[in-house]
Amino acid sequence: MSHSLSWRLRKDRWATRFVSVGGSGVIAAVALIFFYLLYEVVPMFRGADMQLQTEYQQSEGAADTTVHLAVEEQGEIGLRISQSGRLEFFNTVDGVVLQGQQLPIAPATLITSVAGIDPDGSLLVLGLGNGSLLALEISYRVKFVDDQRELIPEVNFPYGEQPIEVSPGTALVAVAVQREDEQTTLVAAAADGNLHRVQFVVEASFLGFDDDELEPEPVLDRLGRYQGVLCRLLLDRVQRQLYVARCDGSVDFYALDEAGAELIETRALLPVDTRLTAFEFVSGTYSLLAGDSRGQVWQWFPVRDQHNQLRLQRVRGFKALAGDSPVARIVVEQRRKGFAVLAEDGRFGLYSATAERQLLTGQLDSGIAHLVFAPRADYLLAETSGGGLQYWQVDNDHPEISLSALWQEVWYESYPEPDYVWQSSAATSDFEPKFSLTPLVFGTIKSAFYAMLFAVPLAVMAAIYTGYFMHPKMRGWVKPAIENMGALPTVVIGFLAGLWLAPVLEQNLPGFFALLIAMPVAVLVTSLGFYCLPAGLRNRIPKGLEGLFLVPLLLLVGWLCLSISGQLESWLFSGDVRAWITTELGLDYDQRNSIVVGIAMGIAVIPTIYSMAEDAIFSVPKFLTQGSLALGATDWQTLSRVVILTASPGIFSAVMLGLGRAVGETMIVLMATGNTPIMDFNIFNGMRTLAANIAVEVPESAVGSTHYRVLFLAALVLFALTFLFNTVAELVRQRLRERYSSL
Repeated sequence: MSHSLSWRLRKDRWATRFVSVGGSGVIAAVALIFFYLLYEVVPMFRGADMQLQTEYQQSEGAADTTVHLAVEEQGEIGLRISQSGRLEFFNTVDGVVLQGQQLPIAPATLITSVAGIDPDGSLLVLGLGNGSLLALEISYRVKFVDDQRELIPEVNFPYGEQPIEVSPGTALVAVAVQREDEQTTLVAAAADGNLHRVQFVVEASFLGFDDDELEPEPVLDRLGRYQGVLCRLLLDRVQRQLYVARCDGSVDFYALDEAGAELIETRALLPVDTRLTAFEFVSGTYSLLAGDSRGQVWQWFPVRDQHNQLRLQRVRGFKALAGDSPVARIVVEQRRKGFAVLAEDGRFGLYSATAERQLLTGQLDSGIAHLVFAPRADYLLAETSGGGLQYWQVDNDHPEISLSALWQEVWYESYPEPDYVWQSSAATSDFEPKFSLTPLVFGTIKSAFYAMLFAVPLAVMAAIYTGYFMHPKMRGWVKPAIENMGALPTVVIGFLAGLWLAPVLEQNLPGFFALLIAMPVAVLVTSLGFYCLPAGLRNRIPKGLEGLFLVPLLLLVGWLCLSISGQLESWLFSGDVRAWITTELGLDYDQRNSIVVGIAMGIAVIPTIYSMAEDAIFSVPKFLTQGSLALGATDWQTLSRVVILTASPGIFSAVMLGLGRAVGETMIVLMATGNTPIMDFNIFNGMRTLAANIAVEVPESAVGSTHYRVLFLAALVLFALTFLFNTVAELVRQRLRERYSSL
């Protein structure tokens, strides 16, 4: 073997190994990306877990029957209020009493009802057996001693230490309280069937600040009467809606104003032959949870009907705990839409309202008298009927996520009906996260569809003309020019589309649609006229340069259409095409819409599709075309029956590669659309895509949060979509190659 041949074989082996290592590296990198995305996503779908941290008996001399139990935010200090008015702060780990005091209530007077504000319960109102109300506020001051943090509990009486007489001599069987801005409202139900309201309003001084040194005077009024055996009293946060729930499962829904209470409706919350055993707000005081005697929990909230009137609507039901034991307690999380259900036999369940998901089931003691979450929902404190305390640690990081919440319609609070919604943040603390990926996938497909609708005909037709009909010298100028368009940064295209193209298109919308009609007609008429010319004159133009004479015509037609846009708008659309679209077609019009995105993304995608498709067409063996022409076929017959079929695998690959780029495009859709995650195929509306959503929201998401992991899930879905498109493209390309390889 000669030295040169040996050297060539050695180089071939090295090149083969180098390409193999490079290809394997690419596959490994893609696999690592996939597994990293999966690593961030999987924790969202894990269930909750509870671990018992400690269990102990209350200290000797501890207060009598407990009426209120709470835990501070860090989970270190517990609060217990007894029926006789004894208040104690204790260590949640060992039960040691840290601080205690007797509340300022009359001797032998018992506390008959307790309520706290949503979400943190720091303001408490106690209903007393003598018909009085006492409001107290719990706070914790942080103190550092020798670099050690110490929590100092404090008890204040914001409306005075003297109980407020509401219904003298008649016990208050239920109370409710809410505080918002400068107004606090207390509602009490007396044993004689009367509903009373107490309001405190802090008046701002003329200098613009509140006079905190003066205690506001209470304003008392009677709201009316209730019927039946009262089970629960709830007041919403804005102090405008009152719910009076009876133990037979019915509820009176009142609207409150300064004049009093107006009954909106009386509604049966539960199925027939069941009774109400628990009734609580979900965090945010909009949704209601009703537990019944069969162990079932139902969610309700007000929805406006066709007459714009609020009506209670049952939204969803939650799976009953095994054994159908009656619901003893519903304990809601203070900062999320989660809640725990405790049955009378000790069965325990942890749920998420929005995700409609059962996160955990277990068994606690059957004699649980009180159960409460810590504010962060990471601890759970339970008191048994025998005076014992159990302290549980709860691991429940992502309760809002389920397959139904991500991909199906969800009935969110205050929405008139179920819907697909993406809304990851809001200004209020009682916000209900909405993590539906469906509108983002829809927006991705919508943007890609309009981009391909604009790009594919232009790119493929241009590739056909350039690769088959165009003069070689002209091809040497045109092809590099179009391919160089691919080097234009997409951020520049998006910038021009958002700041220049969108307003120009809005101002000349009739001219744009006239252009879509006039341009093809002008090309066809001109082509027909060209072939009607005498053969001698027609043959003077070199073959393949005929299209050059269309350029001035296309520019002229475009200028004319845009010039008469104003006249067309006056003649056909009464001078306002946007108003006509809204009133006559019933469609919304956004300045940055799908048309803008289609044009801008189409310009970005055209070079990719054109270059690959033109190479495929130009690479068709010449003997095939020459043989077809020699057998008497025309140029068009040869093109349609030989060239395009032979080049179809390459053309299809070009189109699918362009689609893959359109699906993953970020900057153009970020800058050229309204970036609104809506489910609407309207061409005059914008959209939000998966890629744009990730680019916008990743910088503002907290690492490890549900929002953060859902964005990684969106990236995984985008990864899967592009992988699916590429796989289908390769399979179809192979089929086309096998079918037409024998031509």
